[in-house]
Amino acid sequence: MKEAFHWADGAAERIIREKRNKKKYVCAAGITPSGIVHIGNFREIITVDLVSRALQKKGKEVRFIYSWDDYDVFRKVPKGLPKQEMLKKNLRKPIVDIPDPYGTSKSYAKHFEKEVEEDIKKLGIKPKFIYQADMYRGLKYKEGIKKAIENVDKIKSILNKYRKEPLKENWLPVTLFDPDSGTDEFTDLKYLGDSKLSYKDKKGKLKEFDFSKDGRASLLWRVDWPMRWDYEKVDFEPGGKDHSTIGGSYSTGKEIVKEVYNFEAPSYVMYDFVKIKGAGGKISSSLGNVITLGDCLEIYEPEIIRWLFASTKPNKEFSISFDLDVIKNYEEFDKLERNYFENKLDKKQKRIYELSCVDKIPEKLPEKIGFRHLTTLVQLPDFKPKNKIIEKRALLIKNWLNKYAPEDMKFTLQKKPLAKFNKKEKEVLKLLANKLKSGKYDENSLFEEFYNISKETNTESKEFFKIVYRLLINKEKGPKLAPFIIMIGPKKVTNLIEKIQP
Repeated sequence: MKEAFHWADGAAERIIREKRNKKKYVCAAGITPSGIVHIGNFREIITVDLVSRALQKKGKEVRFIYSWDDYDVFRKVPKGLPKQEMLKKNLRKPIVDIPDPYGTSKSYAKHFEKEVEEDIKKLGIKPKFIYQADMYRGLKYKEGIKKAIENVDKIKSILNKYRKEPLKENWLPVTLFDPDSGTDEFTDLKYLGDSKLSYKDKKGKLKEFDFSKDGRASLLWRVDWPMRWDYEKVDFEPGGKDHSTIGGSYSTGKEIVKEVYNFEAPSYVMYDFVKIKGAGGKISSSLGNVITLGDCLEIYEPEIIRWLFASTKPNKEFSISFDLDVIKNYEEFDKLERNYFENKLDKKQKRIYELSCVDKIPEKLPEKIGFRHLTTLVQLPDFKPKNKIIEKRALLIKNWLNKYAPEDMKFTLQKKPLAKFNKKEKEVLKLLANKLKSGKYDENSLFEEFYNISKETNTESKEFFKIVYRLLINKEKGPKLAPFIIMIGPKKVTNLIEKIQP
């Protein structure tokens, strides 16, 4: 095996080895849109995208499919959503049939699907979307359902190995939605042979239907997943920590797909949780406490989001920051990008940068302004970005300042002094004005001059800084003072000093 310098390349090598050296591979991801799709769920999508790109780099064709499990039952109303009572009345129905509580999409499922589908495009991720309600109702899986029912004893034997209590004698790997109630509330499910099932609805009425002609039936998750591996001929699919335990849905699915469908399970990667730093507690869709990819895109450039995932192995937990670490993340990515174009990276870091790019790798180093410096510039009234890249970054910084930045990073440059100054403070500011008028300074020489002024006026240096900040932004702390004054322009500072009431 060739040496792989990045985990995605290693996964691609393993897929080729395990699934034979084919021309084309199928890579799959999926989720149930039972509520807001959070950034932890996105880890599955980006993992598949990175591995797909690694396969493509090796000259392979990739079919990247993304399944929306919108035929799953609506079990619980997430907190924080509008129209809670309406949603409660629709419990136990398929997610695809729940009305959109926001009133902007044709269904609850479509509302959350649309958000993700639009956001992932911005990161250069373009899978083929598959809607499971359409697949089941369109009778695409009728053969898969029949095979599962006919092999129910094999399936029970596999599942019972990992259960404390064995499945009931009459258990079937199928659920259904009754057309009258619209829910999955039924009893006494029986297989009648061929493609026919019978059951009693919630009122006790006996009903029969043919699942080869009527799409109300679907397989239970632990059987549905392996059935779809066979149907789509999936070569690679990752799974979360919860699916990856011994006896979890991947390990039972691996056995079921082989015994029932005579297909080898996909090559697999386990991914760990994503935490959030600086924007609330643990991610939970049911609690309504979520950070979405859209929330991240309000703060981070798409390349930086890709980099956060590409630079971390999927089986490692990590945090996405919304606090001051945002600055560090931008600085680290900008450094990586500079070093890439200066040819200073090892092969692994070079690969991380390549996988961080949304589309093609830029031909030359993009012209940018550092995040920290830009946090000051965007708060100045006459700031005008030089290019589209800086303009977009400036907008993200404004979002961060408004939503997450600490108060001491925010300021408004004063048009006239609002603070009051005593006689000594006025002397300090008058001397500063004289120095600014008579000399030309860079950051270092101006910084030295501050200490000269402090000595000449017998003022403690920290008091000097407080005085000047109060003049400029009506606060006692602010951006680094010397570069700040140079940014503003010494003339504007002297004009402000001259407006102080005598």
